[in-house]
Amino acid sequence: MIKNIFRKGREQEEESNHPVSGEAKGRILVVDDSPTEVVVFKKILTKQGYQILVASDGQEGVEMAKKELPDLILMDVVMPVLNGFQATRQLKNDDSTANIPVIMVTTKDQQTDINWGMRQGATEYMVKPVSPAELLHKIKALINA
Repeated sequence: MIKNIFRKGREQEEESNHPVSGEAKGRILVVDDSPTEVVVFKKILTKQGYQILVASDGQEGVEMAKKELPDLILMDVVMPVLNGFQATRQLKNDDSTANIPVIMVTTKDQQTDINWGMRQGATEYMVKPVSPAELLHKIKALINA
C-alpha cells in the first residue's frame, strides 16, 4: 500500500495553469529516505516548474546542499545516517548553506519536535500529510523572498 503524504480535499495540486517550460523557477533539494514520497514531491514540484535534486539521507543531503546550493530544501526528519534535525543544524552552521531555507516535512507532529526543528534552523515545519497547495505557497514565498 502506498502511503499518501498529502491531504485530500478542496486543496488540490496547482497544475493546470503552470506548464513546465523554459527555465526552472528554482532548484529544490528533497531530502527523504522514502522513494514513494520523493516521487510524489517530484511530481508536484516539477509540474510547477521547479528543478528537483534528491538525497536519500541527511548526510547525503548536507553534502549535496553544499555542492549544489539549491534555492530551498525539503527535509524529512526520520532518516538514516543523519536525521533531519542534525542535517538542518549542520546546514545552518555552515556559511555556504546557512541562508538556504529549509522546510521540514515530517510525520513528527509533537510540539516538542516542531520546536526542536525550528531551533535547529528550519524556516518552516509541516506535518504530513501536507496540503500540496499549502506546500507550494510556502515554497513560492521562500524562493521569491
